[in-house]
Amino acid sequence: MLRRASLALLTAALLAVTPAMAQDAPESDPGDILGNWTFQTKPYRDGECIMSGTARLTPHPEEGLYNCELTAIEVCSMWGRSVVVQSCKARRFGNQVSIRSEIEQFLESKAEGLLYVPDNFALTIQNAKRMYGSLVSAATAPVEFRRSEEGIS
Repeated sequence: MLRRASLALLTAALLAVTPAMAQDAPESDPGDILGNWTFQTKPYRDGECIMSGTARLTPHPEEGLYNCELTAIEVCSMWGRSVVVQSCKARRFGNQVSIRSEIEQFLESKAEGLLYVPDNFALTIQNAKRMYGSLVSAATAPVEFRRSEEGIS
């Protein structure tokens, strides 16, 4: 009888704790990478260039895959500024994210004759608000992605 009462108390305690744990899970899920992000690299090409921009990740029917679009702004002291809109696919595996891009449109173009290569990224999810890793393109550089804090209009 005592054993049955102890088991009933333990079950009641677990049931009481479970809803509280379930409510915390979505906020602490570092895998939730959907939404708007801003990014910035460290300087590269001997400190002559830096890239910043925005990325938007949206759902894809395939698990672990995301549709995305990004706008990259590259500023290089030797040839000026480029603003490039790119479509992309992001794939998440564990705490890693790989972004592969295709150029859609040049809004601004650097010096005539220079080739712009799509911007790809290899990232590690730190938490739901920050990812870090590398730009992997014509050049490589450390990059940080931060969740955009824009409001909804």
